[in-house]
Amino acid sequence: MGQKEEVYKQLEEMQITYTKIEHKPVYTIEEMEALHLPQQEWVIKNLFLRDDKKKEYYLVLLQKDKQVCLKELRQQLQSRPLSFASEADLEKYLGLQKGSVTPLGLLQDKEGKVTVVMDADILQFAQIGVHPNENTATVFLQQEDFQKICRKHGNCIKVVSVQ
Repeated sequence: MGQKEEVYKQLEEMQITYTKIEHKPVYTIEEMEALHLPQQEWVIKNLFLRDDKKKEYYLVLLQKDKQVCLKELRQQLQSRPLSFASEADLEKYLGLQKGSVTPLGLLQDKEGKVTVVMDADILQFAQIGVHPNENTATVFLQQEDFQKICRKHGNCIKVVSVQ
């Protein structure tokens, strides 16, 4: 069973309603936009970050057209200096490959090691659109259901304001 099929199975076991759209592999927001998916405005950008001591890991979720300043984010999180996590860490903590960063990787974070950092603006979205651990599909699920996944896996959620 592939990663996305495993995600679909886990979502169904948690009784989470979702809509899926299969598509060609995409690696960037620009490639996602070129697909012209329905509800494309709910597709979010995901960044996997770590602190300089590799003790804290953060999965940052924000509107697809926003940029994040790591120094400002560090201040809001009251963390040590931040940088992008390595591909090895992405595999270790979320079971994901480069180009497939998604909050549904939290389904594989059995220790609840990763803190979810949500930009306040995406809390206004009725749904969020994310990859199901593979970049060959997009899943749309309710905001509350995503937060339910986080709580179930013991992942802390922090809300920040990305300008």
